[in-house]
Amino acid sequence: MRNIGLTLAYDGTNFCGWQVQSNGPSIQAEVERAVEKLTGTHSGVLSAGRTDSGVHALGQVANFHTESRIPADKFRPALQTFLPHDIVVLDSFEVPLGFHATFSAKRKRYRYVIYNSRISLPFLRHYVYLLSAELDMEVMQAAAQALVGTHDFRSFETDWPNKPTSVRTVSKIEFRRLSQWEVWSSTPPLSPFGGEGPGVRGENIGAGNFIVMEIVADGFLYNMVRTIVGTLINVGRHTWSVADVQRILHAQSRSTAGATAPACGLYLVDVDYGDAMRRDTATSAAESEVPAS
Repeated sequence: MRNIGLTLAYDGTNFCGWQVQSNGPSIQAEVERAVEKLTGTHSGVLSAGRTDSGVHALGQVANFHTESRIPADKFRPALQTFLPHDIVVLDSFEVPLGFHATFSAKRKRYRYVIYNSRISLPFLRHYVYLLSAELDMEVMQAAAQALVGTHDFRSFETDWPNKPTSVRTVSKIEFRRLSQWEVWSSTPPLSPFGGEGPGVRGENIGAGNFIVMEIVADGFLYNMVRTIVGTLINVGRHTWSVADVQRILHAQSRSTAGATAPACGLYLVDVDYGDAMRRDTATSAAESEVPAS
């Protein structure tokens, strides 16, 4: 038995989310169908995050177990032939048998993109939140820092409880207002899980119509990122204050927080697994000799 890891990018517009559901097509169903067509055997495909309907991914991580002897790197082009155009396999690789795309994750990074202008651009409507109300990004950034750290985030969780605990650790929330930027690049205006990094395209950082929030945490609750965005938008419109965000966090009630921001502006960017994907040298050497089927 082998365990194959995948890195996926997808446009979530036409899907009901990652997880297989009865009410429409899902990313998971499409990937599982492609794996079965390629290997001749059905395999359940696990993911780092069960993105919701309309949510996109730049670096979703998935894995599945298989008896196939196809070399790990050949799964990428082979699977792509069976997938629709809005799901792309970026990479395929061997991982330890115990690796689990969901439970092995240490941290995840999501991005939310707002196009803040009185004039909407029609070709952006499926990929950003088009918002005409003027936003004060600096006060949004200040208010967001109240959410950094280990807290019970049930005020930002839809249909609580969905998990055994609503406690999560948010290690970073950063905003940038940009005039030009490759929104769909996995290279962020911040480095993946740390300080400043490459990724900005064009000048005038701090100016422009794109407001981009990057958030890193050890895990996320149902609609947590979108509710945080909806809450901070109220701060950016000067309807609420920094103190209100602190009050909402401690209220432990979803009714106190802002509206859930639209799914179209949300992206799963990348996932940090630490050493969970690492294989020993002997195993790697043996796997490199697996012939193609």
